[in-house]
Amino acid sequence: MNKTEPLAEVRDLKVRFVGREDTVHAVNGVSFAVHPGEVLCILGESGSGKSVTLRSLMRLLPDRARIEGDVRVGGQDVLKMSNRSLRDLRGGSVSMIFQEPMTALDPVYTVGEQIGETVRRHTGCDKAKARARALELLNLVRIPSAERRLDAYPHELSGGLRQRAMIAMALSCDPKLLLADEPTTALDATVQIQVLILLRKLQAEMGMGMIFVTHDLGVAAEIADNVAVMYAGRIVEYGPVERMMKAPLHPYTQGLLASTVHDQSRDQDIDAIPGSPPDMRRPPPGCGFAPRCVKARDVCRTAVPAERYPEPGRMAACVAVEVPEMAAA
Repeated sequence: MNKTEPLAEVRDLKVRFVGREDTVHAVNGVSFAVHPGEVLCILGESGSGKSVTLRSLMRLLPDRARIEGDVRVGGQDVLKMSNRSLRDLRGGSVSMIFQEPMTALDPVYTVGEQIGETVRRHTGCDKAKARARALELLNLVRIPSAERRLDAYPHELSGGLRQRAMIAMALSCDPKLLLADEPTTALDATVQIQVLILLRKLQAEMGMGMIFVTHDLGVAAEIADNVAVMYAGRIVEYGPVERMMKAPLHPYTQGLLASTVHDQSRDQDIDAIPGSPPDMRRPPPGCGFAPRCVKARDVCRTAVPAERYPEPGRMAACVAVEVPEMAAA
């Protein structure tokens, strides 16, 4: 058990998006903790609530979002922080890498100016020192001809270089916690693995905690220490990445692993999960996965399953998961 204080601690997080006609129940009671040096991967299909959960840690949600629960980053209550305190938090002790750098980076400023602005905002240094720090960071993330790239605009860089520039900006003030929202989705396979290896290396060298959101099982296996599998706004399984990949407990996790092409012959059909994720404007009364689950029982359709802990460090919210008598006691 990790005895260090968590960098981020979330308890019973609920997020709703209130509209004129409907309310979307995006996150429905999520809890987890991330410690220094740990990489937690939040895994799930699109619409499962993983990105909303991540953005809640920095309160980067629209005004129509209603957030409940306890969200603490570095011991501070994020949901009660003032706007000024939030600005100090964002980019300082906590940084975020977004999915698409072309929309996250400002097209009218050079890469060096944008990284330098972040450095000056949080350290108070002058322009010359901020530019020197920006150059140091571009070299750190392995951008070739780094000095020339300082004066390049985002559209002048390839997708892979733009993503590395985003990583450089996120690391500019030595954050303790790094949030990554599917940062490799828009990249081709070769560049994707390069960015993943780079992130893992930098995270280990700097001793950061990291929360990495993805829908890709291969990405989770490459970068994570622990994995939280989300479905219908809830964490349905949690545990060390090695154990989860070898012996998944929840039927949803089992379905995700079975629906990959890894270790399958060319003439074999992919064993896809039947059906579609639920409409979170009208969430189902019981287990969100029950309508698609081959192991579903009557109780699954009426009551949300309790969390079960079949072995140390592992959790699955499913009535079909067997728990040893000593663990249950």
